Amino acid sequence: MAQDKWTLLVMRGLDQPAKQYSLSPLLRKLTVAVGVTSAAVVVLSATVIGFGILNQSQLLDTEERNSTLEAGLAQLQAQIANLEATLDRVAEDDAHFRSLAGLETISPEVMEVGVGGPGIGTPESLPFSETDSETAMRIYSAVHDLSELERRAKLLSESLTEATDSVRNHRELLESTPSILPTEGWISSGFSESRVHPLHHLPMPHLGIDISAPAGTPIVAAAKGRVTRSSWVVGYGLTIEIDHGFGYTTLYSHASELVVQAGETVTRGQVIAKVGSTGTATAPNLHYEVKVDGIAQDPYRFILPNISRN
Repeated sequence: MAQDKWTLLVMRGLDQPAKQYSLSPLLRKLTVAVGVTSAAVVVLSATVIGFGILNQSQLLDTEERNSTLEAGLAQLQAQIANLEATLDRVAEDDAHFRSLAGLETISPEVMEVGVGGPGIGTPESLPFSETDSETAMRIYSAVHDLSELERRAKLLSESLTEATDSVRNHRELLESTPSILPTEGWISSGFSESRVHPLHHLPMPHLGIDISAPAGTPIVAAAKGRVTRSSWVVGYGLTIEIDHGFGYTTLYSHASELVVQAGETVTRGQVIAKVGSTGTATAPNLHYEVKVDGIAQDPYRFILPNISRN
């Protein structure tokens, strides 16, 4: 049988011709002897190179993720700073608004109460705190700041709601409080719990004021409210009565003409009747009464100086 012939091909490059070398029998035996060891070395070398390439790829991927995380954290911290500045301006407006509403401003101590709380944890509670404590602390600080801003925003929202309700109620109260002279004229008779009646000549309460004016002079509502009476009343003649809410009611009598009807809503300064002398009256005048929770008050106390009728 012919002997095996081993030929070794050596190629320096794809563009270079291959060279052939024949191995002698002795060299072939030596090659077989060391073949196993060489193969092992080749495999081991390839494995090491492969792991090196893999580790390098993982390192590049980790660095890319860290870079993305850094950029995201920086953007989040910038947004937190902007939100904090916005809430500071809202807090200033809230303090001013509460002052206008007659409410106490929120103290800095109250603003700081309750920061943090369940759900925030600690930096050490983050899953990667042991391997990257600095990033863990930055993330924890961002979450902590967001929690604080969320609490401040909720507190300011509740405060603004309270102030708005107070201003609205205060405005309603002001609009519903009798504050103007209901007709142009002069006060001919004041409020008294006992005065001599001009017709009966006996001491009797006079639970309002009389405003003398020419017949037909417009009578206006002293505040906004709902007309509860528009009719003839014994002794008072043609009379308008208005419920203003908040316990306030007003009465306008001796009119020559009634302009509004019961059930209508009127505003301050709106014409509701005209001056006359109906009922028990000696001359054209308006008898005007103000009651608070059903108790007669001196109407003069509710006539503010320099108040427009409109």
